[in-house]
Amino acid sequence: MRTALLAAALAVAVPGLALAADPQPQEQPEGWTVTVGAAAVASPVWQGSDDTAVSLFPDLRVGYKDVFFASLPDGVGWNAINSDGWKAGPVAKIRFGRDEKDGGSPFRISGDSDALIGLGDVDAAVEVGGFVEKRFGDREQWRLKAEARRGFGGHEGLLLDASATYQARFGYTMLNVGPKLTVASEDYMQTYFGIDPLQSVRSGLPTYQADGGLLSYGVSAQLIQPLNRRSAILAFASYDRLAEDAADSPLVRLRGDENQFTVGIGYGLRFGF
Repeated sequence: MRTALLAAALAVAVPGLALAADPQPQEQPEGWTVTVGAAAVASPVWQGSDDTAVSLFPDLRVGYKDVFFASLPDGVGWNAINSDGWKAGPVAKIRFGRDEKDGGSPFRISGDSDALIGLGDVDAAVEVGGFVEKRFGDREQWRLKAEARRGFGGHEGLLLDASATYQARFGYTMLNVGPKLTVASEDYMQTYFGIDPLQSVRSGLPTYQADGGLLSYGVSAQLIQPLNRRSAILAFASYDRLAEDAADSPLVRLRGDENQFTVGIGYGLRFGF
């Protein structure tokens, strides 16, 4: 749900969103790699919205060996630990602001929502934290990952993302699928789902104090089809269900939907240096 971009470095924090894939994700790069691409995405206008927006996201990924990475979906990070299927290190992402007039996505090309009018804008936030990941199986087809981040700016809350992914191969075609969930602190929940007295007067929604807890849970799938050793196309879909205080918010109950769907298709072209 995401809805979870700084095009050259930081990640989009748009729940469920995955952009154009690296053509050969299992290869270990020997130096610098750059992947450029774009993805057309249909997703909720804002986290919890029942309106759909179509966006065209640019995708830029930069990596050095299997040590440094910077991309839209994964953020900027460093694999400080990288051994025996384990990876761990620091990571930073950006969560773009929410605009009460249209949702606020800088890459939206159609679709908007008037459900946020009266709630005010939410500034962009930088989220800084760390991750740990474990791959296992005969071909490392299983991946467990957890990531914790603290926001600065638009929200000051804590977020914990956890996911499990299984990768199946059909020739050169790859399918990644698995469950995921997000837990958020009270500050995050109140920023995006709470309604204070002034917001209540301006929006017509009842006041609401949101506590921390389970934000969402769901499942995502990605189908990656390499076209050659340097390029690939990616189709992806994600379902997230808002939970607990996010789902109970009057903003979601009266003007949104706890069920959140994202679908899209992207293309990526990789260069090595």
